[in-house]
Amino acid sequence: MSLFTILYVADVCGKAGRQACAHMIKPLREKYKVDYVVANVENAAGGFGITPEMSIKAFTYGIDLQTSGNHIWDRVAILEYFERQPKLLRPANYPYGCPGRGSHIDTVNDVKVGVINLQGRTYMKEIDCPFQVGRREVDFVAKQTNVILVDFHAEATSEKQAMGFYLNGKVSAVIGSHTHVQTVDNHITLRGTAYITDAGMTGPHDSVIGMEKGPALGRFLTGMPKRFTTASDDVKLSGVLVRINPETGRAEEFERLRVDFDLEKFTPDQLLQDP
Repeated sequence: MSLFTILYVADVCGKAGRQACAHMIKPLREKYKVDYVVANVENAAGGFGITPEMSIKAFTYGIDLQTSGNHIWDRVAILEYFERQPKLLRPANYPYGCPGRGSHIDTVNDVKVGVINLQGRTYMKEIDCPFQVGRREVDFVAKQTNVILVDFHAEATSEKQAMGFYLNGKVSAVIGSHTHVQTVDNHITLRGTAYITDAGMTGPHDSVIGMEKGPALGRFLTGMPKRFTTASDDVKLSGVLVRINPETGRAEEFERLRVDFDLEKFTPDQLLQDP
């Protein structure tokens, strides 16, 4: 049986990130013979959250499933949308009663693929334990498939590495998200789990993690609050490709992606005005 290829698109930030997804995901799917695309979209709306309309459009770009993190609640309209869209995930370890779901199982070409979304607690909101909840989610999903990808949305490198060790051999991949800076520690463990601390950001890299540099520097220099707006220059699509043996669930190949979105290739009419 051929390997099952997943493209994970790192944190989509603002309009620039949405443009990159709109114009690049389908060509990348074809180039790398991708079977399934997962994208973290929690920063898609101006860097803070995602609207239902943006989520609906994102599926048309070639995204199969959307994950998120701590900013998923920033747009009130998303609360109702969760009830009718099981392919937009929020972290599974938010307390009982929160809208939405933290995992999903899809079937592609007779292969079942499970995706689990978790959020860290170090330097972040004190929600339910991602390790305990994560293990329960893995045990549930593993009853139906051994092709399992975990998006762990966390601040601390130590917490992400700990999750990688905790789920080692139990899932196909543990992909870190949230910090928007791609790390170079991508590897496959001896037990067949692909791991990276952070897959990076899809959006403007001439920025401070996606935001205009002036206000960000102002906050650091003065300690005063500043209004953040997303930047627009040096746009890249970042992420990872993981190829998994669907019979064993073991990752066989794992590579980082960081591809320039060349705006000069497009005329204004060719660019989507409201991606």
